[in-house]
Amino acid sequence: MRALPQLIEEDILFLDRELRELLSKTDASAALVVDQGGFLITSKSRGQEFDLTTIGALASGSYLANQTIANLVQENGFNSVYQQGERFSMLVLSIDDCCLLVVIFSATAGVGAVKYFALPIVRRLARRLQLAQRRAPSKSLDLSALNLADPSDIFKRKS
Repeated sequence: MRALPQLIEEDILFLDRELRELLSKTDASAALVVDQGGFLITSKSRGQEFDLTTIGALASGSYLANQTIANLVQENGFNSVYQQGERFSMLVLSIDDCCLLVVIFSATAGVGAVKYFALPIVRRLARRLQLAQRRAPSKSLDLSALNLADPSDIFKRKS
């Protein structure tokens, strides 16, 4: 798993714009970008009271568990995970080898339609993450290694 590239404000604004577009095209309830460790990068929602931080972590775990299953059946990997419920469904798509797109949508919506609109957005998100990586190749972040009790190393005033 590759570390998350350093993202600047412009990158986050781009990701947010893409997530808003996905919500408008699919009428989804929420869309999240998480790293494969499960850390929430950014999200957009329609106001439902979901715990998106926990959902991101659990969706990442589900996705990675399915990658292990893929290996056990001699598959290179599954590029998505779909879970259907009575009220809501969830689609998790691989953006690249460091990030995932999580989409929560009404169970009455077709997963095919959500995937149809999500795939071009996944490609644009991947390109943006590649741009961030090229912009600062030595400035990647491993969010799982952060000391959340002392975030002073992360949040410093720009000079």
